[in-house]
Amino acid sequence: MARKWAGYAVIIYLVYVACMYGYIFWFADTSIPQALKGTAADPQTFLNARELVLSEEYSNIRNFIFLAYTPFEWLIYFFILLCGVSRVFERWAVSISKWRVAQTGIYLFWLSLLTYIAVFPIQYISYTFSRAYNINTQSFGAWMKDEIIGFWINFALMFLIVSVLYWLMKKSSKKWWLYAWLLSVPFSFLLMFVQPVWIDPLYNDFYPLKNKQLEEKILTLADRADIPAEHVYEVNKSEETNALNAYVTGVGANSRIVLWDTTLNKLQEDEILFIMAHEMAHYVEKHIYIGIAGYLALTFVGLWLISRLMNYIVERWGKLLKISAVDTISSLPLFLLLTGVLLFASNPLSNYVSRYQETRADRYAIEMTGDQDAAIHAFQELTRTGLSQVHPPLLIKWLRYTHPSMLERISTIENYDKDE
Repeated sequence: MARKWAGYAVIIYLVYVACMYGYIFWFADTSIPQALKGTAADPQTFLNARELVLSEEYSNIRNFIFLAYTPFEWLIYFFILLCGVSRVFERWAVSISKWRVAQTGIYLFWLSLLTYIAVFPIQYISYTFSRAYNINTQSFGAWMKDEIIGFWINFALMFLIVSVLYWLMKKSSKKWWLYAWLLSVPFSFLLMFVQPVWIDPLYNDFYPLKNKQLEEKILTLADRADIPAEHVYEVNKSEETNALNAYVTGVGANSRIVLWDTTLNKLQEDEILFIMAHEMAHYVEKHIYIGIAGYLALTFVGLWLISRLMNYIVERWGKLLKISAVDTISSLPLFLLLTGVLLFASNPLSNYVSRYQETRADRYAIEMTGDQDAAIHAFQELTRTGLSQVHPPLLIKWLRYTHPSMLERISTIENYDKDE
């Protein structure tokens, strides 16, 4: 029976990958609408012939890797259960230590290591293509260093979450999902408070903006937006990418305005001010808190669904999947599989909300700076440096795009009437 299920899973995955390949490379429509040809949103007006080709090629590859990678993770978790690997890891952990916390750590380490090794080829392929198209500028050694740092940060966070989660399962088999959700509320806020100060600096060096005249202008914008920031931070992202970015992160006293040095190097001052006004809009309009509220609402529904599904699956197919009970640590791959599926299914909704917020932020930035030309040129340069697809396929937009397409953003700004 296990071999039969494994065969079905592989066939389904391969058919899915073939369909996604056909959709992206053969059938998806990425042509510019006739009404927008020749406008500032038409990539032929600001990209040369080579950049147009590279943009389409690179975007198609990225989109295909994303669509292939996500269900591949689910397949790995499914095989870990089906082949009894999860139960073996649990037995190893129990044989090494009598302490449940230590058992969780041992089990999670081996599970994390195995899944990382399994998905590493896809991650390496993604890195290689990014290097080939001159987006990623990291050496293999620097890239691996970030991968290792990421592995241990994820392991530490997962260890904390999984330890608490399975302790709750032991204590309350029916309401563990509710208690886990209640604990996720303060944890989410704590993580937002901690990340800018403790986690982000593990990957890059942050330092006060060297251009003090520009910093003063940005802080003037921040003061108008009532953002409690005393400094603007610059981060040395040029060591790893040619892409551009800027953001406002953190909450309360830990709020930070951050500019990538690539943005400073490739955009003009008025373009940078527009980008910063856009990022400040997220703070002003409380998008961070709205995002947390939405995340917590989805988490509430998701944990409830996962609890129901895990009970049903273990009761019906527990023997096949080598899971004796929901509250045993060997059920973790099932929990992660279901979490991944539900998160993927929620992408269209969460991305839609995010795109709406980004549209609001664009409008706010135009109203604050009053500089449409700077906004258009900034988005055109973002497209060029990141080899972004100006008009992505509809399915990709639903599943991947947290921002409106560049076609939508540039055309909206070009047609924006500040007197309306």
